[in-house]
Amino acid sequence: MTAKLQVKPRPANAELLSRIVAEGMLEKKGIDIVILDLRKVKNAVTDFFVICSGNSDTQVEALMDSVEEQVYKHLGEWPWQKEGKANREWILLDYVNVVAHIFKKERRLFYGLEELWGDAEITRIESSMFSTSVSS
Repeated sequence: MTAKLQVKPRPANAELLSRIVAEGMLEKKGIDIVILDLRKVKNAVTDFFVICSGNSDTQVEALMDSVEEQVYKHLGEWPWQKEGKANREWILLDYVNVVAHIFKKERRLFYGLEELWGDAEITRIESSMFSTSVSS
């Protein structure tokens, strides 16, 4: 029996992808959306983190669905890995060069990813930033 290697897909433009992820979060009223640019951070595991919070299990799941729909609509991609959907406290959508973190509000405060990656350039997303739809 031979082991099957899981090959990472060829990633899309990271900057564009991070903006599309943020747009998906805005669509479902994600709270405190930030984009962490990790490209200049030593030993970073990806190019960007996009982080947001939701107030309830239902909103966290809706945020996840919206991000997946927006990325697929604009770039034709699905996440390479997805974790946390069962408990809906912290959902991670891994698009290889962009990782979306969707937290229940209390969990986000507990883990404090923004502080852990303090060397990253942080962009806070406001609803007015995407007055028109992102295009590829």
